[in-house]
Amino acid sequence: MYFIKIFHIFALYQHLINNSAMPYRRLPNTDKSRIRAMRTAHEKGRELPPFDLAYSQETLQRLSSFMPKYEKAITEYHNTYKLQTKNHKDYAKKIRKAKTYISHFIQVVNMAIIRGEMPENTRGYYGLEEYGKKLPSLNTEEEIIKWGKNLMEGESKRKIKGLPPVTNPTIAVVKVNFDNFHEAYQFQKKLKENHQRAAENIQKLRKEANDIIVSIWNEVEKNYENEPEDIKRKYAAEYGVNYVFRKNELGRFNLFNFDEKSLFPGK
Repeated sequence: MYFIKIFHIFALYQHLINNSAMPYRRLPNTDKSRIRAMRTAHEKGRELPPFDLAYSQETLQRLSSFMPKYEKAITEYHNTYKLQTKNHKDYAKKIRKAKTYISHFIQVVNMAIIRGEMPENTRGYYGLEEYGKKLPSLNTEEEIIKWGKNLMEGESKRKIKGLPPVTNPTIAVVKVNFDNFHEAYQFQKKLKENHQRAAENIQKLRKEANDIIVSIWNEVEKNYENEPEDIKRKYAAEYGVNYVFRKNELGRFNLFNFDEKSLFPGK
């Protein structure tokens, strides 16, 4: 049985060689895998003298210059995302409170009008004429900002005219919660801008990283082009070159379930 398995392995090897079922290079597609590929090549550049290195000194210098910049950008990208996410819980709480107080203030005004304690034109001070008894939409930060400012400006106009203030909640309580929200809104907006800027920066650097990796891999394979394929791949892999077989090239073969027709389709 042992010799049969050895024969199967040898038959598969011969079939792959004869039918050129060779693996292909798979470039890294994440920041982590790009960094790993570059570090592997960079370590070779540090270990070996120039005449033994399988890629050029020019490419090594380019790699050495680029890696710190890329690693810093990755760190900044993840840090800005974490900070934005960490701050979101507190921010969402302040949004809910501001929205609640603005909503309650408007409802109090509407109920006072229904009871006849305030005239219908009271809504005009706050820009609520077209809404009648209905609440305006408060689903976005922009809408909360709009109506928070409208209520504060409207109540200020009513105070100047000597009209009684709205209570439970008072505009002072609304303002405290609105200001807390607005300050958090500005901070969250800044965090979002920072993360967006970091994302745009790293997107540009990914293209350069890919270009450097391709250059290294091309030079390494060129350096070993006269070696047998398996030896070339072995040496190239030491520089981080990643080889994989396509599934459809290996899926037909099962070394433990020998099928002569699958190995020798010409028979």
